[in-house]
Amino acid sequence: MSTLHPIVAITGSSGAGTTSVTRTFETIFRREAVKAVVIEGDSFHRYDRQEMKLEMAQAESRGKPHFSHFGEDANLFEELEDLFRQYAETGSGQYRKYLHNDEEAAPYGQPPGTFTAWEPLPDSELLFYEGLHGGVKTGKVDVSRFADLLIGVVPVINLEWIQKIHRDRSTRGYSTEAVTDVILRRMHEYVEYICPQFTRTHINFQRVPVVDTSDPFIARTIPTPDESLVVIRFANPRGIDFPYLLSMLHDSFMSRANTLVVPGGKMDLAMQLIFTPMIMRLVERRRKAMNA
Repeated sequence: MSTLHPIVAITGSSGAGTTSVTRTFETIFRREAVKAVVIEGDSFHRYDRQEMKLEMAQAESRGKPHFSHFGEDANLFEELEDLFRQYAETGSGQYRKYLHNDEEAAPYGQPPGTFTAWEPLPDSELLFYEGLHGGVKTGKVDVSRFADLLIGVVPVINLEWIQKIHRDRSTRGYSTEAVTDVILRRMHEYVEYICPQFTRTHINFQRVPVVDTSDPFIARTIPTPDESLVVIRFANPRGIDFPYLLSMLHDSFMSRANTLVVPGGKMDLAMQLIFTPMIMRLVERRRKAMNA
């Protein structure tokens, strides 16, 4: 953990909703005038879109059908750990962007599905990471140890699949069959690399639908926030003002001594109430140290 250069990391699998959580944090940063640099986990993939297609085909030909973006071989885990370590120590580091679509790629004059060049991080008070591997740990690296605040975002598995299927069909033009193939290919590395991260997080948010999601591959719609509950688990509940949160979040309740359950429509409000004071403590600690 770093007093001068704090790191906040959001980790969750594809379709979990980490992008929506990032927007909530960007609101906090803007409202509280926190100078944060935002890093996307996709920028630490090893291969661009075309290279990844070739690598997957070659992996299958070698009898390795589980090669995916979830695993070690398709990502730059060591470079991600280096970024977290260097930022924690000096507030600096190298980053790049992954250009998902034509709109993102246009300013760079590059095709979508490619990376920009590596460049130095801009000056900031805090590093914010959102992606698949903010809490990853292997025999070679431990990214999680550098995060001052590590947050997991994980819906129940069927809801995660529904969200991914609908997103990839609507924004990427994939068929349900193609998305299903991706889900199946990733399952081995989901268990090996994604799930264990949620035991290292400080706080987990899990959205649980209260409508039938028995067959995610035929679901016509994504369950709305009002059709779900959010289970919020605190690894260390000391210092959390649960009476205040219960009073501010109507219809919320405690299911365990470290677990708050809130209506799905109040997830954004819950995050703002929980994380604003946490972010401000990190930033104010930094500012005091800088002025000492």
